[in-house]
Amino acid sequence: MYDIAVIGAGIAGLEAATQLAQMGYEVLLVEKDEHAGGHVADWDRLFPFQRNAANLTADMLKTMEHGKAVKILANTTVADVQRDGQNFRIWLSDGQGVTVSAVLLATGFKLFDAHRKEEYGYGIYDNVITSADLERMFASGKPVVTRKGERPRRVAFIHCVGSRDEKVNNRHCSKVCCATAVKQACEIRQMYPDTEVYCFYMDLRMFDRHFETMYLDAQMQYGVIFVRGRLSETAESIDGRIAIKAEDTLMGKMLKISADMVVLMVGMEAAEETEQLAAMLKIATGKDGFLNPADEYLQGNLTREKGVFVAGACTGSKTIPETLADARAAAVVIDEYLRSGGESKSRREEIMEKIRSMRRVKGEE
Repeated sequence: MYDIAVIGAGIAGLEAATQLAQMGYEVLLVEKDEHAGGHVADWDRLFPFQRNAANLTADMLKTMEHGKAVKILANTTVADVQRDGQNFRIWLSDGQGVTVSAVLLATGFKLFDAHRKEEYGYGIYDNVITSADLERMFASGKPVVTRKGERPRRVAFIHCVGSRDEKVNNRHCSKVCCATAVKQACEIRQMYPDTEVYCFYMDLRMFDRHFETMYLDAQMQYGVIFVRGRLSETAESIDGRIAIKAEDTLMGKMLKISADMVVLMVGMEAAEETEQLAAMLKIATGKDGFLNPADEYLQGNLTREKGVFVAGACTGSKTIPETLADARAAAVVIDEYLRSGGESKSRREEIMEKIRSMRRVKGEE
């Protein structure tokens, strides 16, 4: 028997498992893919400081291994979960069953499937790629080239593909796409100083510390051209270049350019396993498919199902620092739950108890 089952070994699952192991708990970490680290493990460099993503996940795994209280099951999914008194009985895809006292869902997100935006030409035109495709090119260590193996002379980045879009039922902002586009645009210019780089955006959401500096560097240092306008359609010319039609909403006119490469900045959606696990555990999800915590303000890591907790991007789009902070918070809440014998109190309840205690001391009750 394990104390906690953490479902998902992305950075949220890794961090929460590490923290719980350091608290002395036996943790089972279940991961559907071959390796831990989630999407970050497939990335090259991270904004805003260009940190190597592989080093980040390697450092996290190294820290977790020191505790030696975490068992990772890769290539494994949850087939079923049932409550067994105060505990949970989990059946895994490999046929084994385990009993745990608490469950932490850290199932993360999936990237929007750009095929769903047919007008952008992904999967139709050779030189229309996604931000994830481009990141894999960077990670390979080889020069970024077109499908013909040629250096791109002009690259266009298209923001908000699959985010803030009623047509695909995604009203939410994915938070990281704007900053990722700016980072990747700078990297293209670092690789090819003479290549023209355009960013087509709805509005730039550079919300965090150092992000605005990164944006200004993109303009001043790297000469990236930012166009406020939404892409309407793409078409492929006979020479394989991509013709782009967009409205420049600042100038109030239509804009047409051709590019050697178009990069679609795909956003975040709820992962398929999130919905499946929510149904098994009787947890509510929003219209966007992400998990609903018990209280967005005071119980962000709790669910309305006793003993079931959430962390990371399974409750909505998050940056890496936000995800790691959320995972640490979840570990604290789970520790409180297990130490109290399975009776978790909301932060609101704790605050109200302290207020009542202070009033009794002052003789107000």
